[in-house]
Amino acid sequence: MDHFWDFAGHFWWLVFPLMGVAGGAVRTWQRDAKGRHERKLETIRVKAELKAAQAEARNRGRQKVVAAASTPAQESHEQQLQKLLDAHDAATKRWLDYELDVAKLIAFPAMSDGRQPLTAAFLRAKKVADRLRPASPKVKLSKEQLDEYRNAVTDFEVAFDVAEREARRLKDSTFSELERKRLDTAKQLLTVAVDQAATPAERQLAYKRVREELDGLISISDDAIEVLEKKVALQLPAGATPEPIVHPTASPAPATWPAPRRDTSAPDA
Repeated sequence: MDHFWDFAGHFWWLVFPLMGVAGGAVRTWQRDAKGRHERKLETIRVKAELKAAQAEARNRGRQKVVAAASTPAQESHEQQLQKLLDAHDAATKRWLDYELDVAKLIAFPAMSDGRQPLTAAFLRAKKVADRLRPASPKVKLSKEQLDEYRNAVTDFEVAFDVAEREARRLKDSTFSELERKRLDTAKQLLTVAVDQAATPAERQLAYKRVREELDGLISISDDAIEVLEKKVALQLPAGATPEPIVHPTASPAPATWPAPRRDTSAPDA
């Protein structure tokens, strides 16, 4: 004990820098705790918003069904089912407008990020609707099955609307400054890759650079890559043969999009 007090007597001045370090650690912990709390509150808010919107849409759907049933010209089972299938297809098309368009995913990356609560909810709703979808409007469903499919399509439509609004609000705000610069660079390079005024070599190089900039930032589907590669190839002069698109560090085998480092898969329903 005497040794301790002897040490303290000679090095008492160390108390001040140590207090500064401890204070900094406490402030960092407080900021992190505040950030976690704010994210938790935001998740609760958006989930409540989604549930309220879906409940309102379902109620409107039930009112339409009741109104249709009370009129002499009631829609047949096949007509009702056809309308639901058309609504299902329309919502899927809106989703594919993002899923297959790399430029849109760069502009609104939350639409491909299953970690975003509203995006995850939309992907779950889509999975449910797809599972309940009948093969054709001629399939005979019970009233309960028809109502279940109607609710699933409604949830899909509403969840997509809410997720899209959130993605357009967020844009690239969830990324760091360095990541935002990479997204901006990819956006500019993408313009060159499909620019008919650029040379074939410039377009090929720009396409490769787009891949590198997006690697690990956003999840791009294989179908979106195929669509983009076709766009790049279509800009080549008539009769020209496009060079195989190969990653600069890879062997001359057909290129595939690098697997994203982020986990963007939506939780199961």
